[in-house]
Amino acid sequence: MRKATIKRKTKETDIEVAVNLDGTGAADVATGIGFFDHMLDLLARHSRIDLTVKAKGDLHIDDHHTTEDVGIALGQAVAKALGDRAGISRYADVPTIARSVLGPPARSASAGQMSAFTDAFRGYLARKYGRQFRRFIGATAQVTGARPVQSFWEVNSTMTL
Repeated sequence: MRKATIKRKTKETDIEVAVNLDGTGAADVATGIGFFDHMLDLLARHSRIDLTVKAKGDLHIDDHHTTEDVGIALGQAVAKALGDRAGISRYADVPTIARSVLGPPARSASAGQMSAFTDAFRGYLARKYGRQFRRFIGATAQVTGARPVQSFWEVNSTMTL
């Protein structure tokens, strides 16, 4: 099975991420950032990747380090689990629909991004997570769209792999 565990410890964070790419969508997520936990849970459920994320960070200062470092660790874990990436190829550019919201991001075969936000989870944090996840998974993704999105369903429409 395609599994990996990554531990990342910095001055600001202590993170452990485990993925099973051939899972059922089970999630055990605790970052201390409620909305981020919820979106990672949805990522696991809808991608059918088993995901464990345990993160402690300097949340008394800001959510920034925890969010960004989870993106790095998750990207590293997925890249490690993919191994030599045999059998993976670019599949298409596909709009994603959640309720009445059309999400315009284009994705590569192993790319994921979170490029939207709600008031509870600022947009720059979502972009930092997505940028680091894509960087460390070694994937490409182009996010299109001129306006920032704000509703839960708009965020949800961008949370697919």
